[in-house]
Amino acid sequence: MSTTDALERRPADGADAEAGPSATPREKGKEERRAVLYRMVMPDHLCPFGLKAKSLLERQGYAVEDHHLTTRGETDAFKKEHGVEATPQAFIDGERVGGYDDLKRLFGKTVREDQETTYAPIVAIFSTSALTALAIVWNVHGGLPPLTWLKWFIAVSMTVLAIQKLQDVEGFVNGFLGYDLLARRWVPYGYAYPYLEAYAGIGMLALIGSGSPFVWLVAPVGLCIGTIGAVSVVKAVYVDRRELKCACVGGGSNVPLGVISLTENVMMVVLGLWMLGAQTLG
Repeated sequence: MSTTDALERRPADGADAEAGPSATPREKGKEERRAVLYRMVMPDHLCPFGLKAKSLLERQGYAVEDHHLTTRGETDAFKKEHGVEATPQAFIDGERVGGYDDLKRLFGKTVREDQETTYAPIVAIFSTSALTALAIVWNVHGGLPPLTWLKWFIAVSMTVLAIQKLQDVEGFVNGFLGYDLLARRWVPYGYAYPYLEAYAGIGMLALIGSGSPFVWLVAPVGLCIGTIGAVSVVKAVYVDRRELKCACVGGGSNVPLGVISLTENVMMVVLGLWMLGAQTLG
């Protein structure tokens, strides 16, 4: 069925417009579960939420009557007729359910709100860094010495976190100025921080176990920014009791400031001291 045909067969004024053009009530247990979906499929735009809505319905056992809205005019006409502001729109058993998030709620799936806090980014970074460090240590040492793995894990984590910040330095600085004590007094430090962390992380990766005197050019940087960061987080969260978003994974994140950011800074301090100690005693 073409989109034009589908639009022409919609209910007339006074009919139940919310029922959906092709949706009819089904007798439970006798007919296949069916859903009607309207989504944008245009030459220059394929709506990702429409694809996800179709996939979700199919995974829930629905046969999807899939209608494509192929022009802006057709899409605007659909939204005006059904009193909605966005597509896709799904109909089940003659009732309009809504878009992709509404379908997720209907099927008991988790829907994260825009400003809802989450630890997902930091869990992804730390777990990936841990596995990367594991692979490196296994390859280099032919085994898994735990202290060696820990040094690699910290250095890899620092580097990945620096990459996150460098993707949007302005966004990072906006969040960082909310709590970092030095950056609030001297704003350029906020802009320098991602580069300093990248320098320290990459330098530590290059120098772990090397015994090179170049450790003195790298480790103090990690030690310095880690100490300032740790003190700043402790003051903001545990002394002033402020609820802030952490800039540790870059600008615009919804990771709460607290133990995660403190852990990042403590790791930099620990590895900096560790490498300087090894160099001094070595």
